[in-house]
Amino acid sequence: MNLTDLADQRLGDWSALSRGRGSRGERRCLCSANGTEIVRFHGGHEAEVHLTRPLIARLQPVLRRSSAVILSRTSGWVTVRLEVSSDIDLLATLVSAALLGAQRQGTPTPAPVPPAPCGHEEHDQRHL
Repeated sequence: MNLTDLADQRLGDWSALSRGRGSRGERRCLCSANGTEIVRFHGGHEAEVHLTRPLIARLQPVLRRSSAVILSRTSGWVTVRLEVSSDIDLLATLVSAALLGAQRQGTPTPAPVPPAPCGHEEHDQRHL
C-alpha cells in the first residue's frame, strides 16, 4: 500500500467527507457534505486540497516552509507530495482547515472556477 492509499483510507473514515470521483477524472476524490471536492488523489505520491485562495494567502508563510507543499497562484488548490508518513499528517491538517473554512462560511468560497461537485460512485471497487 502506498502513501496515497494510506491517506485516502485515513481521510475516507472522516464523517465530514464522502468518496466520489473527481471532476477532472481523478479516480479517487473526497468531498464535503455539500458535494464540493475537498481532496483529489493523484498516483501514489500526490494529493490536492481545496483550501481556497483567501485561506492559502493567510497560510502562505507557513505553507512555503514545507517542502511537501506546492502552491498554485491561480487556483484555490495546493498539492501535497506524500513522500513520508508525516506528510499524511500535514495533508490531514490541511483537509481539516479546508473543512472548517467551508463550515464557517456555510458554503465554500468561490474559486475562479468553482470546484465541481463530486461524482459519487456506488461502491464500485474498481474505482477505489
